Amino acid sequence: MKNKKRIKTLLIYLIMLFFTVITIGPFIFTLLISLKGAQEGIFTTVLPQDPTLSNYVDAFRGANFGAFLLNTAIATGLAVPLNILFCSLAAYPLARMDFRGKTLALTVIISTMAVPFQLFMAPLFQLTGDLGLRNSYLGLIVLQVGTAFGIFLVRQAYLTIPKALEESAYIDGANIFQVWFRVVLPMIKPTLITLGIYTFTFTWGDYLWPLLNTTNSDMYTLSIGLAQLSQSFSGANMKLISAASLMTTIPSIFIFIWLQRYFVGTTSGAVKG
Repeated sequence: MKNKKRIKTLLIYLIMLFFTVITIGPFIFTLLISLKGAQEGIFTTVLPQDPTLSNYVDAFRGANFGAFLLNTAIATGLAVPLNILFCSLAAYPLARMDFRGKTLALTVIISTMAVPFQLFMAPLFQLTGDLGLRNSYLGLIVLQVGTAFGIFLVRQAYLTIPKALEESAYIDGANIFQVWFRVVLPMIKPTLITLGIYTFTFTWGDYLWPLLNTTNSDMYTLSIGLAQLSQSFSGANMKLISAASLMTTIPSIFIFIWLQRYFVGTTSGAVKG
């Protein structure tokens, strides 16, 4: 009986190790390539013989990565707080108020999550052009503000809060905005941070929409810059591409690790309502 249990435990650990290697392996491989010098072959050795950061310096300078990084940081810095604000505002009446068409509105919002983005590309491209939002930071983040996923996520969090808390605040003389801002929002902080991480990751790594909505190279983001660098692919540039890829990816990983503790409790209302 004990042997069967040990074998079962061993198999579980082996499976976990297998998926860990699959997940982390490409990242480590990319890191090792990015540290190799100009005279080293990419596949001749696994470990770099003379580790260097020159590839990071060359990628940052030669590919105009500084400007791309600034554009991406500004767009992401705008998208995260605005999406949290608009989603939390839009979700509150859907969770707490009764009005005509509420069910229909919620159904339409949720249904949009099942529609591929490619169906919206042409009308959105035309709309941003008519509004003068092309080649602008607002144009870059227009898809990341007031997302259907964010509205649904925050609404589910609102439903986990007892109405008695809000009613007590109303009795004490608070208005609806004060109840929402001072009572409700602090109680769903983990959900708001989760939404912020989701928005950060999606905006930081978005490629298709910035490519469509920017015709001026001064407004290019990191993803577009990385794609341009990849187009000149060669054995030598592979090291630069690896360095640029890591510089693009590391901020998202850092943000996730830093804020992952706030994920606790965000799924408690996933099936409510």
